[in-house]
Amino acid sequence: MTPNWRTSSYTGTENCVEVADNDPTKVMVRDTKDRDGGILVFPPSSWVDFVEFAQNS
Repeated sequence: MTPNWRTSSYTGTENCVEVADNDPTKVMVRDTKDRDGGILVFPPSSWVDFVEFAQNS
């Protein structure tokens, strides 16, 4: 499956990350400024926990 990369509407144009969450088996995160660099891969349940934590912080 080809990742569908997107950025958050809450981030500016600098220091952003992109998220691809269109695959039900994983969520991928990469640096917008270094798209050819490494990609972090998380289980969807861990990503949900992270987003909920970030929203409540």
